[in-house]
Amino acid sequence: MKSRVWVAGLAGAALVAALVFSLREAPSPAPVSESQTPPPAAVHQSPPTPAVAPAPSAPGMTSSAPPEVFKPPAPDADTSPKPYPLDLAALQARLPDNLYWKLAAPSTDPEVLQQREVETKQWSDVFGRVQSGEATEQEVRQYYERRRKVSEDMLQFATTVLAEHGDTLPERDKGLYELSINMHRTRLSEYPRQEADAQAHRRTREQQRQAWRQGQAQQP
Repeated sequence: MKSRVWVAGLAGAALVAALVFSLREAPSPAPVSESQTPPPAAVHQSPPTPAVAPAPSAPGMTSSAPPEVFKPPAPDADTSPKPYPLDLAALQARLPDNLYWKLAAPSTDPEVLQQREVETKQWSDVFGRVQSGEATEQEVRQYYERRRKVSEDMLQFATTVLAEHGDTLPERDKGLYELSINMHRTRLSEYPRQEADAQAHRRTREQQRQAWRQGQAQQP
């Protein structure tokens, strides 16, 4: 029983780690009105090593239920770890170009982690330019094209997992995939307006810069 609980814990933590990428996506530029925005070789028999610790219990929360008493398993009970009901190798073969593998799949490969850091910084720099109104029209367009691609791929991955393995996933993991689906669907519906607002902000800032330059040129 204890080993089964350990395997289930690893699975849930790995899923949380895989969803962290989506939850920490860069927010949209300041002038855009939006809600706050944000899973190598696959494992066959057990889930990947967790990259984040399970969330602690909320402070101050107590329970009136009596403490659970440990009951040793029956002599003939099967206490061996169970394989996680998700074949990442098969999923990767079916969705080889999905950005999940490049950006969000749990990994301990230093090269993979380094590349993710580089990409995060590159897009963070673009986001800074979009937010300040310094980005070009093409940079704004590329920024939102990238965000749409990320959300579309994360949505495709989570939808595929639930459609094929939803009946066998632990309830907590199933809930996390459902959360990811709802979140990315919402983002995809908001991106057109956000991009339009970002382009309008860019034009306003350009007009302000031009007015300032004209004022400087007219000074004696």
